[in-house]
Amino acid sequence: MKIVLVTDAWYPQTNGVVTTLSHTIACLRQMGHELLLVTPAGFRSVPLPSYPSIRLALFPARRVGAMLDAFQPEAIHIATEGPLGLAARRYCLRNKLQFTTAYHTQFPQYIRLRVAIPLSWSYAWLRWFHAPAQRTLVPTESQRRVLQQQRFNHVVIWTRGVDTQLFKPADKNFIMAARPISMFVGRVAVEKNIEAFLQLNLAGTLYVVGDGPDREKLAARYPTVRFVGFKYGEELARYLAAADVFVFPSLTDTFGLVMLEAMACGVPVAAFPVSGPIDVIRQGETGVCNADLRLAIEQALQLNPDRARSYAEQHSWLKASEQFFGHLARNVTELPG
Repeated sequence: MKIVLVTDAWYPQTNGVVTTLSHTIACLRQMGHELLLVTPAGFRSVPLPSYPSIRLALFPARRVGAMLDAFQPEAIHIATEGPLGLAARRYCLRNKLQFTTAYHTQFPQYIRLRVAIPLSWSYAWLRWFHAPAQRTLVPTESQRRVLQQQRFNHVVIWTRGVDTQLFKPADKNFIMAARPISMFVGRVAVEKNIEAFLQLNLAGTLYVVGDGPDREKLAARYPTVRFVGFKYGEELARYLAAADVFVFPSLTDTFGLVMLEAMACGVPVAAFPVSGPIDVIRQGETGVCNADLRLAIEQALQLNPDRARSYAEQHSWLKASEQFFGHLARNVTELPG
């Protein structure tokens, strides 16, 4: 099948959306499908204020239309709600083509943390964006309920996977520091609620693996915490595997892919009981969700690492990609004659 995947989130960004799309694309190609990727690469773009790694395409509609005309897709998936997503949405509506969308990011909550815009306004715009889609894909059941409560229609589950060959238990001595080692991995930004973790004054050593607009400020505020920047591939896997507990303080993630990556490394997870963690964590086995994050950390440290690894092994990218493919809306082209 000829599939178009449109995304405003792409390399050099480092986040769960890019990781998810990269694995999905690889699996779809492995399954024999032909893909056209519409990403900011090759478009004139500008950096998003405070997030220079995120670039927004400028006036992409004409070129997006030309790309889709030339490719003649059988299925179109719009992964993000940015300029490219809007251009593809407009193209589909103008040409009476079916398409699917995905809800990767809780933008209403992200925006509200920065600007005093009512959540209802942001949800109204997102509801408008996703309404014409045949299906809107979300990663968890709790996220589906959230959108249904906000009057979104045709919301279906598209789960996530993890590369258990890359992320696996490894030598804890990769990190030589006082234990237990409590670790956060991800974007260092206000929406990740990292200070709920850093201010706990825990025993052992706290690590933050990642970068973002708040790194400098938080590193100055918490001088005993080790900020090591972004890590990739095998080095990231080794950092994760060296931790004793993975701490996921976010209140706004739709999934939290890095939790599965930590579990694959045999590292239990501590988190708040919110959308994302309550779907990903098997309570008392692979991690602990608790409104008291310190208690969640202490209890997660007592868990059997093998349980976390076994659970992660049940989540493959191929299985997730087959689910994604099953949700696509097919456009059948009438052949001449």
